[in-house]
Amino acid sequence: MNSLQISPAVRRFRLVGVLTVVAVYLLILVGGIVRSTGSGMGCPDWPKCFGQWIPPTEASELPADYKEIYTAQRVAKNQKLARTLERMGFAQVAGDIFAHPTQYIETDFNAVKTWIEYINRLLGALIGVFVFLTVVFALPYWRRDRPVFWLAFGSFLLTGVQGYLGSLVVSTNLLPVMVTIHMALALVIVAMLLYAVDRAQWRLDKLSMATAPNGGREASLFGVKVPGAALQWALWAALLLTFWQIILGTEVREQIDMIAAQDIARENWVAQLGNTFNIHRTVSAVVLLLNIYVCYELWQLGSKRLSQLAAATLSVVGLEILAGFVLAYFSLPAAVQPIHLTLATVLFGVQFLALLAVARARKTSQTIEPADAARRVVA
Repeated sequence: MNSLQISPAVRRFRLVGVLTVVAVYLLILVGGIVRSTGSGMGCPDWPKCFGQWIPPTEASELPADYKEIYTAQRVAKNQKLARTLERMGFAQVAGDIFAHPTQYIETDFNAVKTWIEYINRLLGALIGVFVFLTVVFALPYWRRDRPVFWLAFGSFLLTGVQGYLGSLVVSTNLLPVMVTIHMALALVIVAMLLYAVDRAQWRLDKLSMATAPNGGREASLFGVKVPGAALQWALWAALLLTFWQIILGTEVREQIDMIAAQDIARENWVAQLGNTFNIHRTVSAVVLLLNIYVCYELWQLGSKRLSQLAAATLSVVGLEILAGFVLAYFSLPAAVQPIHLTLATVLFGVQFLALLAVARARKTSQTIEPADAARRVVA
């Protein structure tokens, strides 16, 4: 066990895992930039861009009928997808794909938007490499802590699915349901990677505590007080509420795209948004209050790690609400939109880490207390 504590392989796994998580968050930021700049269809095909691995810089490099060519390709792919979904029982989604009018519309070539989308794809490919390396460096955990390996491997498989969903987002010309699923799966991948890295770190901390006096109970990461079940449930509620807020925000973003396409003055965009935006804005107050309660309870436990997670949570919530205020009252500035989305996903990650720490603290206390009682009986 001590060899695991000092193993270079363990250090490499943690380093690559952290880099992968950071890269995923960077991709989410770049994806937000793609949406806010209207570059989602900068490349009308996938995985190539205008049929090339290096996209063009001028419209003169494309055939005169490029719009008709890529529209026909996209419609054929969508119809095949819709028929498959219909056979699987997803008739409503299939109907949405068939009825989505923008799939028949090809946007004019714009070099800036094309390269923004292309950079987004390059970063996505780089993340695929990072996730693969995470799996490779997780191989030593096959014998030591198998869940770490399976979490890394599962995230690798889902990254492949995410890439395929990205191609469907393009082929359906940003169909709302596809964009929403794409965003939700990104959060699942983030959670799995965070869990793998956090669990690997926890094993090292556990080894350190095991060699400390009295079995490391005085050196516990979780402090003197044991978290209650109410705090764990509150963290679950906060995490799920943040997840829902991100999905609602994705739907609001889709509404903004439709409003922008109608050539309405930007200062009137917020007034045109429907109930989804109002719900999204109202729920933000609930998010704030719930996280204040959770963070207060975390601070009361006297744990340095949980106090740090509490401080990080409140900091991100504050920045997120500030970004939301700027969006709502300053005509949805494009530069703030990707920041707002990225902060929300960071909040999701911090809350998830806090939930893992609290669940582990409760489990550890349930293991230690019966052992202590047994020792007292023997004595």
